[in-house]
Amino acid sequence: MEELGLVGDLAIVAVAAVFGGVAARLLRLPTIVGYLAAGIAIGPQTPGPSGDIEDVRLIADLGVALLMFTLGIEFSLREVRQYKWMALAGGVGVSVAMVVLGTIAGLALGLGTKPAIIAGMAVSVASSMVAFRLLEDHGLLGAPAGRLTIVTALVQDLAVIFMLTTIPAMSGDAEEVPGELALAIAKAGVLLVAVFVGGTWLLPKVMGRIATSRARELFLVAIVAMALGTAAISAELGLSIAFGAFLAGLLISESEYAHRTLTEVFPLREIFAVVFFVAIGMLIEPDAFRENLDIVLILTLVAVFGKIVLIGGVAAGLRYPLRTALPTAVALGSIGEFSFIIGEEALDEGIISADLADALLASVLLSIIIAPLLFAGHDRALEWARGAPGIGPILRPRTEVFVPEEPRLVNHAIIAGYNAVGHSLAAALARRGFRYAVIDEDPVVFRNLSRDGIPVVLGNPALPSILEQAGVETARVLAITLQDPGQVESVAATARQLNRRLDVIARANADESPDRLHLIGVARVVDPELEVSMQFVRHTLQRFGMTSQEVQALVNRLQQDRMRETGEERR
Repeated sequence: MEELGLVGDLAIVAVAAVFGGVAARLLRLPTIVGYLAAGIAIGPQTPGPSGDIEDVRLIADLGVALLMFTLGIEFSLREVRQYKWMALAGGVGVSVAMVVLGTIAGLALGLGTKPAIIAGMAVSVASSMVAFRLLEDHGLLGAPAGRLTIVTALVQDLAVIFMLTTIPAMSGDAEEVPGELALAIAKAGVLLVAVFVGGTWLLPKVMGRIATSRARELFLVAIVAMALGTAAISAELGLSIAFGAFLAGLLISESEYAHRTLTEVFPLREIFAVVFFVAIGMLIEPDAFRENLDIVLILTLVAVFGKIVLIGGVAAGLRYPLRTALPTAVALGSIGEFSFIIGEEALDEGIISADLADALLASVLLSIIIAPLLFAGHDRALEWARGAPGIGPILRPRTEVFVPEEPRLVNHAIIAGYNAVGHSLAAALARRGFRYAVIDEDPVVFRNLSRDGIPVVLGNPALPSILEQAGVETARVLAITLQDPGQVESVAATARQLNRRLDVIARANADESPDRLHLIGVARVVDPELEVSMQFVRHTLQRFGMTSQEVQALVNRLQQDRMRETGEERR
């Protein structure tokens, strides 16, 4: 396809990405692994069809810019403030510690000082994409582990911006590095001020005019122009493309156009991000696993197990239970997608050799393959740790209770899990003046609710002692909003043993039959997907003139049919 040029290269990349992504999903691996493998398959080092790596890398740069742009939009200062200690210790602290560990490992492997520092930077970055996908697949994204992972990953991604700013400064002589670093930081500060001053004055006027026009494509073009324009200015100043794109996203995040921008840009980002990963795969030298096996293995082990120990230790030190700390740490154990950018930047600046760059890329690939395997076994590791002599008592989570003696909790509701669903339920109960108590394993939730005077218990709601502290024996309703199916069953079974009259409502899981929950005494099983679809049915039918009673009768029949079909499929 040489005569087709860039179009032919993109066709090869797209076809290879489809096959690689499908194969990864069939093997229950992150699709990133499939894209990387696809890149290796069509790379110049392997036989068969191959794309022009320079053309593909050019397109991949767009993926980098859009990835950092959307990161800036999604960066939540509110989340960081709420979990500030995890952000500082788990995000900043662990990043610094991992840079030091990676540097020490690099020096032990015989690398020079600067290459060792680059290796430390690369292994310090976790893969946000892999972490979020692992938690989502296991129903933990809305749990405390998900909240901790999101905050830690966002702060670690932000640390990449600082690293990318310092890499060009490291390309000079050793004695010139402090001055070059100070100049790079000064340039970054000037760009930051210019973007925010110009954006504050110009953005509302320009985007307001464009947003009110009927030309949807004009809004998208303006957003992309802002992202790529700021990235280009950043590159001209000797900084990185990623830094400029992140600043543009951060500026948009504070405007009223943040959600619309994400909606418009997200499909583009996903497409170019796939090209980015395939391009990285094309750069991976398969011989790196053989020629630099010691570097690949040691850096991978330092990255994966170093982050698991450090992040898990930080979460445990902040009094999160092991069932929250361990999945958070394992999810963030892989080396991230931004490590590719760090390696490429250092290679372009002449700080590291092509062999070391190949070894870093191979380490990323290996860690991304290892991460899902470790995550799949974290439940068994939890059980072993709890039952191990001398370890179980140490790992037992500390509980705290804020339940005022007066007025006494009677005929109240218990909300197990203060996620988005639990928060909405609590707001509805409070609005109607009904009493309720909350059980959650997140110390931040406990601190916020107890400060507001709301009865709350910090601990695992599957434990009888925790349910008793929340007044389960005198409660009227228990709402289990948790997403982990195993924990939902445990909470329901324990609660019904303590109070046979208790009305239990629980959230269904796509992988389990509602019959199991009904058998242990759950009166109502809520299927989120079914409930959403019924809302669409209600609204649509009412617009066609059906009465509320007719609509409800039809909805009831549809729900019964859906539950019957679901039960038959699972049997």
